Amino acid sequence: MIVVFGSVNVDFVTRVKTIPHPGETVLGPNYDVIPGGKGANQALAARRAGAEVLMAGAVGDDPFAAIGLGLLVEAGVDLRAMARVKAPTGAAFITVDERGENAITVASGANAFASAASLESIALGPKDTLLMQREVPEAELLAAARFAKSKGARVLLNVAPAGIVSDELAKAIDLVLVNEHEAIVVAEGFGLSATDAETAARDIAAARNIACIVTLGAEGAVGWTDGVRRHVPAFAVDVMDTTAAGDAFCGAFAAALDQGFGFTGALTRGVAAGSLACTIHGAQPSLPSKVEIEAKLGA
Repeated sequence: MIVVFGSVNVDFVTRVKTIPHPGETVLGPNYDVIPGGKGANQALAARRAGAEVLMAGAVGDDPFAAIGLGLLVEAGVDLRAMARVKAPTGAAFITVDERGENAITVASGANAFASAASLESIALGPKDTLLMQREVPEAELLAAARFAKSKGARVLLNVAPAGIVSDELAKAIDLVLVNEHEAIVVAEGFGLSATDAETAARDIAAARNIACIVTLGAEGAVGWTDGVRRHVPAFAVDVMDTTAAGDAFCGAFAAALDQGFGFTGALTRGVAAGSLACTIHGAQPSLPSKVEIEAKLGA
């Protein structure tokens, strides 16, 4: 089983010719209201990739909660550890340009009240995986990671949004997932002087004795584990929207590990899922199924 401890948001998405610069206003023709949040995205990605998934976090007691949780419910994600709090459901405001690039502002809302205590009633064990991101409080991430490790579970941390990973948290995780920007931030936080993302991933893995994966957009992904480099190139797709491509990767990678694939097999399925997510607009609507992922591998 995969337990995702993270955020639930409602995404307000508008498509524009160019993403505005500071002080600039641009007009978009319309907007969509779509369920999102890195935690929910990755939970849904893992579930669609074939894993049994439980999602823990917090939503508000408001109409947006039903939107934020809608596709998780539809997919059969276990939500018994999802708290209802007296704060608005989290929201993200996303602009997507003609090239499919995006800029995102997140209002945490209820996500700021997500608690690791919600995991205590879950029967975690050595065959389970805890998958986390950085859209819930740092102290709760540490508590969740320590709890999962005490039960023998594997702990994965997606350092998104980018930020420094504390020494305490680094000791409680088995694998860190980063993009090109996040890799440099994490490396610098550990006192490492990396000049590029792949070197940063290598040095993080070596310095902290953990596995590290860096996603490289059109170049695919590189993973370092036990001193060994593994590279999987991206799959050729027509890019429509890069929103949630990283979340698709994380969820599908975790699902593949959960299903018994080795590191390289899981890395390949993560890259396939991330590539496929770029072909459809929106976050959760773009997350591919296991059938779609395996078909892409066989194409």
